[in-house]
Order: sequence, then C-alpha cells, then structure tokens
Amino acid sequence: MDWGTDLWDQNDVIDKHTQSGLDLVERYIKFVKERTEIEQSYAKQLRSLSKKYAKRGSKEEQDCRFSNHASFQDILNELNDYAGQRELIAENMMTGICVELTKFLQDFKQERKTHLADAKKAQQNLESNFKHLESTKKRFAKEWAEAEKATQQAEKTENDLNATKLDVEKAKQHAHARTHTAEECRNDYAALLQKYNKEQNFFYYTEIPQIFNKLQDMDERRIRRLAGGYSQFSDIEKNVLPIISKCLEGISAAGGKINEKQDSLLLIEQHKSGFERPGDVEFEDYTQGIKAATSESSLNPPKVRAKLWPFSKKHKPPAAEDFSHLPPEQRKKRLQAKIDDITKELQKAQDQSEALEKMKGVYEQNPQMGDPSSLEPQITETTQNIGRLRGELTKYETWLSEAVGGEESANAINNNTQHGVGAVERSHIYTDFDDEFDDIENPIGQCTALYTFEGNSEGTISITEGEQLSVMEEDKGDGWMRVLKSNGEEGYIPSSYVKQAS
Repeated sequence: MDWGTDLWDQNDVIDKHTQSGLDLVERYIKFVKERTEIEQSYAKQLRSLSKKYAKRGSKEEQDCRFSNHASFQDILNELNDYAGQRELIAENMMTGICVELTKFLQDFKQERKTHLADAKKAQQNLESNFKHLESTKKRFAKEWAEAEKATQQAEKTENDLNATKLDVEKAKQHAHARTHTAEECRNDYAALLQKYNKEQNFFYYTEIPQIFNKLQDMDERRIRRLAGGYSQFSDIEKNVLPIISKCLEGISAAGGKINEKQDSLLLIEQHKSGFERPGDVEFEDYTQGIKAATSESSLNPPKVRAKLWPFSKKHKPPAAEDFSHLPPEQRKKRLQAKIDDITKELQKAQDQSEALEKMKGVYEQNPQMGDPSSLEPQITETTQNIGRLRGELTKYETWLSEAVGGEESANAINNNTQHGVGAVERSHIYTDFDDEFDDIENPIGQCTALYTFEGNSEGTISITEGEQLSVMEEDKGDGWMRVLKSNGEEGYIPSSYVKQAS
C-alpha cells in the first residue's frame, strides 16, 4: 500500500499532511532552542553561585588548610565543572539538533514544493487537454447537425417539382460538403479522445502515483530524521552523564574527606604558643608585721593589675628580625617559613647563575652571537646575591636551632617544676613578661579627633569628633596609631582621623 495507489485522488489531504509534518519539525527545533536557553541560564547561575562562595585571599587560603573548608572549596569546584557539562549539553543540542534540523527542514521544504508543483502542472495539463477534447466534441456535434440539415434540405429540393435540376444538384453538393466536414470533425474528435484517454490513464496510473510516492518517501524520511532528533535529545545528555556523575561523586567524596580531629590538631599546631599556664597566685599575709600606727599605704595597699595571659595584645613588643618577640611555637614556624623562602630564592639565583655561565661559554665559542664581557655585570650581581642569600640562610638556620634548643631547655625547667623544685623557678619563667606588664608607658604626644570612628575590630577603639587623645605609638607606615583615651581605654585608630598637636 502506498499513497500513489490508495490516495491517488487525495491531493489536498497529502498537501496538508506534509505541511503539518514540516510544521512539527519547526516546533521541535523551537522547543530544543528554548531548552538550550534554559541550560545556558542554569549553567550561568551555577557558575555565579560557585564564584560567589569561592574563597579568595591569603586568609581564605589559610582556612582551606582545614579539611572542612577545603571540602567546601572542592564542592564549589565540582559544581563549576557540573555547570560546564550543562553548557556542553546546550552547545551540542544547538549544533547537533537545531542547526542540522533547520538545514534539513529547508531542503525538505524545497523538495515538497517541487513535488507539489509537478502534481499541479500535471493536473493543469490534463484539464487543458480535456477542455480541448470538449471543444472538439462540440464542433463535431455542430458540424454533424449542419450536415444532417443540409442532407434533409437536398432531399426536399429533389422532391420539389418546381425545383430545377441545377437547384437539386447545388443542394446535393452542399449536403455532401457538410457531411464531409462532419466526418472530418468526427475523426478529429475520435483521435483526440483516444489521445486524452491515454494521457488520463498515464496521469492517474503513472504520473500522479509517482509524485505522491515521492511525497510519501519524503515524509517518511522526515519522520525518520525527526525520530533521530528525538533520540539525540536524550543521547546528548546521556553522553555527559558519566562526567556529571563524577562531579556528584566528587561532591560526596568532599564530605567524606573531612576529618574533624585533624582540623582540631591543625588549629593547635598553627596557634599554640608553647608557654605553660600561669602558676597559682600565692597568698600574701598582710597581718604579719603591721605597725600600730596605721598609714595610708597599709590601709590602701597598691592595686596590682591581674595578668591572666602571658602577653598583652595592647602592648605588643616591637617585631624582631629573629622573631624572638613571638611565642616559641610561632617563632619556629616563622623561622622555618623564612628559611623555605630564602632556599627558593637561592635556588632560583643559582639556576640563573648557571644559565649565565652557559651563555658566556657559548659567546666565547661563537663571538658572532654576542660579547662575553657584556654578561659580567649580571654574573657579578648574581654571585653577590647568592652570597647574601647564603648568609641569610645560615643566620636564620642558627636562630631556628637556638629556638629548638631553647624550647628543650624550657621543657626541662617545666619538668623540674612538676617534680617539686618550687615556685621560685616557675615564677622566674615569666619574669620578663611581668616586667613588660609592669612597665608604664608615657604618652609621646597629644592629638585631637577630626572625625568619629567606630572601632569594631579587635585592637581598635572608638573615638568621637573633637575628643582629646594621648599618642602612645606613632604610625609606622601602616596607617594606624595607638592612642590612650581619658577614661583609660587604649587601642588603635586610623592616623588620618586625628590632628596631632604641634
């Protein structure tokens, strides 16, 4: 069964059906385009979300050493990769479905137009031949009627007694001519009828069936191609599912990599000072040796500022090159970091020196390539730099060995204390820190607040416009200075917010 055999007389139906099929292809292309827009928008939002929560800067990088921070960064990275796969889906759908189907649709529209035009041309040709046949038929009928009328007139004239022989002969000749003309029209009509029937048979049994079968083949190819487009809609996403699965597995793995104990230990290693906790405060008995005459000093003993921590945040000692102002553990870490940096610089300088020496050797062997003496300033500078870096490396390694040795001595003292050496030696450990706390700093100048400042961060204080302040520490180039308020509150403020007294 095919369209040419069973739908030979349904030209309008085939026309509408094939047009409906092409309309469906256009609808599907539009549908896929909107799907790609959704995927692209989704991917864009995912990338923005990942970028928004991604940590940047030195502090954030330091936090990422903790497993829970690092795992969240891994999740953001995996989400960014996942967004890339959504973009890939959109791109492949646009190129593999929309672009290809659009090109295919244009070709099919032209093919359909050609077939329908051929069918219309064949139909018009058949109708034109049928009109010509009808015209020949009418002419034959008219001529045959005229011939019969002429024949009857000739017989009437022959039977008329008053008619002359010439009239009779003339009437017979006219009837004969009419009959001859009618016979010719009859023969033309018969020949044209035979030709039309042959053309009509060809039209209904050969020409139109062939055209309709071509339209059927075209429509079936359209359906097969559209079915492929339907499958592509799924296959394109299936192709990236393994990568998407890996992204999701990476997100799950990020949660599994978190080690809360390790994070706690890392925090300890980063920030432990190495100091021992303060010992018990001894009881001071003022009842012993009290004189009879009470004095103001005995009734009002001097107030001693309690010290709960071994060092203060407000009175920071100046930074030393050997980091001796830091707690033992922090000092070791800073010294080791400095040694690592110097080692890297030294290796880089040595590599540069070797490269210059090789280049000098090449110039000496091939003078046309360059002057060896032109490299001497660079070689000298590099050699001096290497010497300087080696000296610094030795200096910091010595300080590190002292820091490690000092810590071991401190541990020995602590062990002796635990075995009963006494509170005297234990209190001796904090003598230097006690001296620092007990020292009273004198103001180095006065200043007036130009603007109000809200000190919300640690180490800062709030000031109001017009307030008189005492300068305790000048700006060292970082834009901050330490001041003392009249109420005894002390902290850092921006240097640009005050005007110092001359």
